[in-house]
Amino acid sequence: MDLFDSELRVIDAAGALARRLGADASHTVAAAAMDTSGRIHTGVNVHHFTGGPCAELVAIGTAAAAGAGPLVTIAAVGDHDRGLLAPCGRCRQVILDLHPDALVALPDKATGEPTIAPIPTLLPHSYRHPDAAPLRLLRFHARYAEAVAAGTKTLTVRWNESHAAGEALAYFEDTELDPLPVDVTSVTVKRVAELSPVDLEVNGTDGVDRYIANLRGHYPAMPTDAEVEIVRFRLTQKSRS
Repeated sequence: MDLFDSELRVIDAAGALARRLGADASHTVAAAAMDTSGRIHTGVNVHHFTGGPCAELVAIGTAAAAGAGPLVTIAAVGDHDRGLLAPCGRCRQVILDLHPDALVALPDKATGEPTIAPIPTLLPHSYRHPDAAPLRLLRFHARYAEAVAAGTKTLTVRWNESHAAGEALAYFEDTELDPLPVDVTSVTVKRVAELSPVDLEVNGTDGVDRYIANLRGHYPAMPTDAEVEIVRFRLTQKSRS
């Protein structure tokens, strides 16, 4: 899977910090996290016999101290050239609760090369903290920025992302464009084979086929019988002002 330049920058930032580690056994992993404005926040783990935070949690805390808001990409790299590391179970749960739309960099199981995964896919059938109320992100490729900003694009279909109705930010991947406040008005779950012209707001079967072909291009690993989310949204008054 090809990564955006912004995602590679997050991995590079974690790697650069990890290369400065190694002399102190209390600090062995570096992490980096990018916010919606493109700022990268870093941290290292704090190992102690009483327990201590992983690097990802320190980076999340650093971002919070800087007023970062939602995080879009997180990566962790080990010292002594251990490379990119997948987050532990506790980190996965914290990221899911605090930044449920973050993408997590991790090594591909088959090749070892860097890949990226939505945090919900790393915790299937997950528990969600009932008091967590993070601001959600609705991520878009930059080519949709004009249509979203104009209010002509108000529907998107997602796989493996777990969206919910409520306030969110429309975030445009790998750009310097500011996120736009939106309201997610509904999220409907359907199987790909059940999608209709009404669901997708397209003309006829040909329109559905083209939409699904584009969807498979965006999600090449999506199975043929996948359940997808039909997400409807609208710009808020703040966006229009």
